[in-house]
Amino acid sequence: MTLLITWPDSGPDTVVHRIVDPAEIAAALAPAGVRYEQWALRAGLPEDPDPETVLSAYRDDVDGLAAAEGFTTIDVVGLRPRKELGWRLTAKAERKKFLSEHTHDDDDEVRFFVAGAGAFYLHVDGAVHGVLCEAGDLLGVPRGTRHWFDMGATPSYTVIRFFHDEDGWIGNFTGSDIASKFPDFDGMVAARKDK
Repeated sequence: MTLLITWPDSGPDTVVHRIVDPAEIAAALAPAGVRYEQWALRAGLPEDPDPETVLSAYRDDVDGLAAAEGFTTIDVVGLRPRKELGWRLTAKAERKKFLSEHTHDDDDEVRFFVAGAGAFYLHVDGAVHGVLCEAGDLLGVPRGTRHWFDMGATPSYTVIRFFHDEDGWIGNFTGSDIASKFPDFDGMVAARKDK
């Protein structure tokens, strides 16, 4: 179940909104220019599919969004728990990279969750919107929007990423410690279970 929690950016002591209905989530995020929608999941994908299999399964949706929004670079990335040596170090480094507040000057950050989950935090107009995304969710964060992403201590997700710029993900970090003041991915998952 997808979850949106909105707090004042002063801290998480006051919950402004707690929304689980997808249409209401989309409506709550729209004034900030954030795109939220759900796509139908494709049955039959393996647990850890290769990028070509994912893109083939979602070809119509991917091509439709790319044509409508002018995306030129589309890829598939993800992390899954593995027993291989070094997996935890890789996961920890990836998590740390995205956990600090940042913006993107030249591109929106658009992600479709094929599998697993992750939490986006959008810092907009004196509020922080925590969006727990799961398989089937598409979230588009407009360029210039302060935000961060948390995949949890044991990441498990596969996403399709959309870019206007072939350089891909380029973050401009704000230097703010705001991300440390709000519930992390695991806190969002716990909040979802609370009600």
